[in-house]
Amino acid sequence: MERTCYRIILLIFILISPESKASFRSEIYYAYISSKMELWKDVIDSMDAIKGKSDDLLLELINYQYGYIAYCIGYNKREEASTYLNQAQQNIKHLERKNYYPSTIYAYKSAFYGFRISLNSIIAPVIGIKSIESARSAVELDRENYFGHVQLGNIEFYMPAAFGGSKQEALGHYLKAKELIEKDPDNTVMNWNYLCLLLVIGQSHYYLHDYDSARAIYEKILELEPGFLYVRNELLPEVVRKIER
Repeated sequence: MERTCYRIILLIFILISPESKASFRSEIYYAYISSKMELWKDVIDSMDAIKGKSDDLLLELINYQYGYIAYCIGYNKREEASTYLNQAQQNIKHLERKNYYPSTIYAYKSAFYGFRISLNSIIAPVIGIKSIESARSAVELDRENYFGHVQLGNIEFYMPAAFGGSKQEALGHYLKAKELIEKDPDNTVMNWNYLCLLLVIGQSHYYLHDYDSARAIYEKILELEPGFLYVRNELLPEVVRKIER
């Protein structure tokens, strides 16, 4: 029943305008904090079906595809991840041909190269370099692009230490991204990207055994969004247990 009602609401939004004047941002935000990824998938599928999407709407769709691909990889839904990654990369190519926000396009290219590596580690030596170069290009083109710093952080976080990866360096990039995204207050309201960034900052502290800082970040997240189930039910209790041992 809940899923049916959700689809009806989503259809109403689509019928209001070909590009849905009411942003899909709130639906994605709700799906993120409540771990309802089937709803997330419904949103991106509905957006993908819209004809004549503007460049802005296409970039928004790419962001939601990016989040869903990461989820699929994390839960070993490899075939689904590959399907949505192919779609997202085609969308990126479309915007790249139009020279639309080049810095942001480079940041997504970096992320998508990273996803390709997650799906096929054999290509890491070649694709890994492309991912790093794309992230660097994103930041070089726009020092204020928080998403480029997120990708530099992700590269450091997931790269094995034997190949130069550093959780400490990753944290530095994430904190820089946090500083940049918070310059615009609108970016901190009903934005899954902002909550995700805070979450990875908390996880970076956790992996560096700075449990007090991790706890502070998780508590800040719950002040902003008490309904964030993953933080409330899993991450915060886990770090509290570490502190109390």
